Amino acid sequence: MGDRALPLRIRYTPKMERADPLLEKTAKILTQIMEYELAGVVRYTHYALVITGPTRLPLVDFLKAQADESLQHAQQAGEILTGLGGHPTMRIAQIEETHDHSIPALLKESFVHETNSLNLYKALLKEVEGESVYLEEYTRGMIGQEEMHVMELRKMIRDYDHEA
Repeated sequence: MGDRALPLRIRYTPKMERADPLLEKTAKILTQIMEYELAGVVRYTHYALVITGPTRLPLVDFLKAQADESLQHAQQAGEILTGLGGHPTMRIAQIEETHDHSIPALLKESFVHETNSLNLYKALLKEVEGESVYLEEYTRGMIGQEEMHVMELRKMIRDYDHEA
């Protein structure tokens, strides 16, 4: 078979990747996801340190798990980004410090954070849908995880909303 089986020869070059608008848009969104997930590591670690009250211990475990998961998500996005020829960021997304460390406030801030994260993954899905089975499946899995986080936080917040 050899070279005769191929109708034309295409040689891989990194310049080809940069010229592809799909890859450029995908890399930009993956970079945003990385920055946002890394900000989640800082956010949830901070929350785990400042939270007080009688339910502190289970919430600290929950928040530490969220921080660990955010790091894993950032690393996954970075691996895909570098696999596409991109360069991983050393920045994190901006984090607003409200100085309100009450449990309801921290849960509501977490809800907003997870909803924003979900929206980033939905933007990625719009970009890769029908273009890459792997990226589409990765993104759908991440959307599922983020939707689950949003639902869990909604349930956690529910009791505090009734106290107001």
